[in-house]
Amino acid sequence: MSYDKIKLLNPSFDSKLINLILELEHLRKRELYWSTHPAIFFQLKSIFHLLESIWSARIEWNRTTIAEFIETKISSEVIINEEIKEIQNMENALIFIDENIDSIIINNKFIYELHYLVTNWLNSEKEWSKNPGEYRKSNVTITKSKHKPCDYTQVWDYMEELFNFINNSDDNKYDLIKTALAHHRFVWIHPFDNWNWRTVRLFTYAMLVKLWFSVNIWRIINPTAVFCNDRNQYYDNLAIADLWTDEWLTKWCEYVLEWLKIEIEKIDKLLDYSYLSKNILIPTIDLALERKFITDKEYDVLKIAIKEVLLESKHLTKLYTWKFPQERSRVIKKLINNKMLQPESENKRKYIINFSNNYLLRSFIEVLWKQWFLPNND
Repeated sequence: MSYDKIKLLNPSFDSKLINLILELEHLRKRELYWSTHPAIFFQLKSIFHLLESIWSARIEWNRTTIAEFIETKISSEVIINEEIKEIQNMENALIFIDENIDSIIINNKFIYELHYLVTNWLNSEKEWSKNPGEYRKSNVTITKSKHKPCDYTQVWDYMEELFNFINNSDDNKYDLIKTALAHHRFVWIHPFDNWNWRTVRLFTYAMLVKLWFSVNIWRIINPTAVFCNDRNQYYDNLAIADLWTDEWLTKWCEYVLEWLKIEIEKIDKLLDYSYLSKNILIPTIDLALERKFITDKEYDVLKIAIKEVLLESKHLTKLYTWKFPQERSRVIKKLINNKMLQPESENKRKYIINFSNNYLLRSFIEVLWKQWFLPNND
């Protein structure tokens, strides 16, 4: 098996790769125009993490659909099977990264933790992983791939080389190239007995938010969307990168960065509340009413909540000619109990739409799909 030491690329200034890096740097550094309320933004972030977890599982032949997984959010009677638990583990791993990214060092210990989080409580007899949180102890093959991963005795040394490459104090202009090359090298090594694909996507997410794209300042990023839009295209580009030449490694980096740019540009639009309300939220409640997930009265109140952003009891006076404020309060309370509204904050009588954990979620995700925010693979 041929092997070249992992190293940075230095593309020519007039190359496509340099253009992509410059465009992505502009996206990263630009001052965002955001008018979406923070509580709504964090609902969006939670939903995209949910979708990231489902996509990452489905690309590896987990057949759980978005609709099926949503049922676990809505109903307490759903049986949590192994495939559902797999997706829940991915969600937990993303939360772990977001909450600890500032203190994380991307090294063996961190990768062990990621692998353990995504394989925890899964049945090893079904070939999830015989050694959660540990590098493989035998050789492996990759289904439908000509690549033969390195001998298990070499895994530690190759991973150490990879972490040295990642943590080397190179100029920041190399961060995106470094992230793309690290993704490929991780897959090439295939350090675990199973679940390498899911782990590498979490690894890539961690690298992006650690080295380049902070998600703690009003940003959302979903690298799995890069690899889910066309599974065969992803595998084909990985295969050409295995040739180890600068030309083909450059093409791999271009592939990753081009899709990353597309995803950032799409998701950043959701920070503009006028765009979000017109193109996502209103169509969501329209669809929910059409599907009879909500009543006419609930629809009327939610439409006002979307328009006002922060709904107060007084906003309902034009809608219904109730004599007493208590009557309006009862309507709002019912919507809160049905998880369609939520208080802006504790002890405040202002409310925002809640679409992250209720029957509106089905319609919300369908609208995202219709607006091309989701891969067309479900």
